[in-house]
Amino acid sequence: MRLRSVLHRQWSMLSFFGVAFGTLFFAASLTPSLLPRPWVVQGILSGMAMSVGYALGVGAVWAWQWLELPRPGERLDRAAKQVTAVAAAVTAIGFLWRSAVWQNSIRELMEMPPVETGYPLRVCLIAAVVAALMVLAARGVIKSCLVVSDKLHRVLPRRVATALGSLVVVVLLVLAANDLILKGLLHAADGIALKFDQATDEGIDQPAEPLACGSAESLVEWDSIGRQGKNFIAAGPTQDGISEFWGRETPRPLRVYVGLGSRPTEELRAKLALEELIRVGGFDRKVLIVATPTGTGWLDPGAVDTVEYIHGGDTAIVSMQYSYLPSWMTILVDPERARVSAQALFDEIYAHWTKLPTDDRPRLYLHGLSLGAFGAETSADLITLLEDPIHGALFSGAPFPSRVWRSLVDHRKPDTPEWLPRFRDGSMIRFTGQEDSLDEAGDRWGPLRVVYIQHASDPMVWFSESLPWRRPAWLVGKRGPDVSPYLKWRPIVTFLQIAWDLPMATSVPIGYGHNYAPHSYIDGWVAVSAPTGWDAEQTERLKEQFATDGD
Repeated sequence: MRLRSVLHRQWSMLSFFGVAFGTLFFAASLTPSLLPRPWVVQGILSGMAMSVGYALGVGAVWAWQWLELPRPGERLDRAAKQVTAVAAAVTAIGFLWRSAVWQNSIRELMEMPPVETGYPLRVCLIAAVVAALMVLAARGVIKSCLVVSDKLHRVLPRRVATALGSLVVVVLLVLAANDLILKGLLHAADGIALKFDQATDEGIDQPAEPLACGSAESLVEWDSIGRQGKNFIAAGPTQDGISEFWGRETPRPLRVYVGLGSRPTEELRAKLALEELIRVGGFDRKVLIVATPTGTGWLDPGAVDTVEYIHGGDTAIVSMQYSYLPSWMTILVDPERARVSAQALFDEIYAHWTKLPTDDRPRLYLHGLSLGAFGAETSADLITLLEDPIHGALFSGAPFPSRVWRSLVDHRKPDTPEWLPRFRDGSMIRFTGQEDSLDEAGDRWGPLRVVYIQHASDPMVWFSESLPWRRPAWLVGKRGPDVSPYLKWRPIVTFLQIAWDLPMATSVPIGYGHNYAPHSYIDGWVAVSAPTGWDAEQTERLKEQFATDGD
């Protein structure tokens, strides 16, 4: 009976307009975003949206009363509430009924099997629990503010006491959330990620070849390299495989990777990477690539394996780990870590490269995926490009904080969409997506070639802090081929939806979201590096080979 009494009291305290606004926000959250959502995620997202809507409804009522605006008569008030309640309920039911259709509109574009239902009852239950917890938490904060304000009112004027009391409670809550909750969660996530990084995948063994990075003769100790670095070194195309593709004897590709545990600072890790690259003969190769990995230290095989085939194994790729957390988490915690690491590695490699005779040194390229693109795109500054320019760069999935990418997209040609922009005459910088569009800018390339690969459905690219109040440019005009036609911008709600898409960015098939396909990398590397003796037939043959390997 006591529980029933408590529930009844809490229910009676709910604001009618808060519930109405919350219901509309709940309904809006069921509409599609960039990626399909499992019903559990949908329930949590809808609960958060409902609580935000409730807060706005309560705030609107409070503002009306504070402004001392006239209240409607009792009959009009009752009628308005009845109409509002019916309209909100019908909207929510209708949106729940359509939720499976909306989710399937994305799944069809991404070649995923359709869902038969959106599990409306489960979504409603989870959303109700999440919203209730958030509303109760908000009430607890408000009650705390009132208690502190009442105590301060004994010695201060009421308005001053109210403002100061609220400020004290909010500051204490922020400090507690940061020190206890946020740091605790990050510490737990860090511990889990560290265990994954220290593990070694089955079938990955220390190289026996003396010139291999991580071997007994290597300057880089095998045990100091993280899980993804070991995969990068020990896996990849074999010399026999590349030779078979070319129909002639080819050299073995060189790979150098320095882990977080190899040296204590970025500068020392970069120096070690240079020393190891010199030891294995990386500067004697035709192509040298400075690659910045993702937050976990991962280098996409679709990017690194393909370029080694394209250049007949006459390549050297050097990389350096800066984190073991996922990119979306590293962006929130310490995104500059990627930039500092990429700069340190490039500076060391570039300084040595510039000392070599121009006719007897490899062509130098940059590469980065996700947070790796964020770090790598600023490592070669304007002075570098003017004094002794590198030869090009290939970036994929550059995340939303990427300043260079953002500037290029903002200054695109007016008649091109944000998700596939054209920059000036395309002789230096080009963009492409699922389908190769690199030739649309014409055949004329300059000496320095830069290509950005991006998907219209990649939340890591299109998330923005301004989504709550501003319609994004990627939803204006023609939309990307992998974006649902039902996706519409809704204030606040779209921000919550895309924010929830971030941790699920790689949960979709290759070629969508934050998963970039080998065929896109092949087109990008061919355009950027202009391989000698390469033709369209080889491009298609290599694409078929990697498509088969992916199956």
